[in-house]
Amino acid sequence: MAKINKTNAARLLDKAKIQYELVPYEVDENDLAATHVAAQLGENIAQVFKTLILKGDRNGHFVCVVPGDQEVDLKKAAKVSGNKNCAMIPMKELLPTTGYIRGGCSPLGLKKPFPIFLHLTAQDFGYIYISAGQRGLQLKLNPADLIAVTNATVADLIV
Repeated sequence: MAKINKTNAARLLDKAKIQYELVPYEVDENDLAATHVAAQLGENIAQVFKTLILKGDRNGHFVCVVPGDQEVDLKKAAKVSGNKNCAMIPMKELLPTTGYIRGGCSPLGLKKPFPIFLHLTAQDFGYIYISAGQRGLQLKLNPADLIAVTNATVADLIV
């Protein structure tokens, strides 16, 4: 089996002594959706989370980590992040803002520390998947560990 190169996200987990698994999957450039990732992994889509970067009108950038088949509720996201309103950042701003590309954005190892909000259903599972910081690689970890290492706030974030 090919060696999987550790990503910055994985190195951060190592440093924090958090258990995780790096899980590769086939990338389809035309389908970067989390639903595709879940199908590739043979996992429940409710456990495959996507990382979304938003910008609020008061507090700047923040991160919402939500189940892959769900949409973030901008009103709820604004409220939990202390903003009046917020919006997803334009795709062209993703790489300069986070250091990650679409389909490979992780809540771990972002270029700058941003507030992280994790959808509350993550706590329903013994493990969830998040991007490892590159396309074709997921991190499988305990949601409590993700909350601890990112100092995430657990909240209702979806429509």
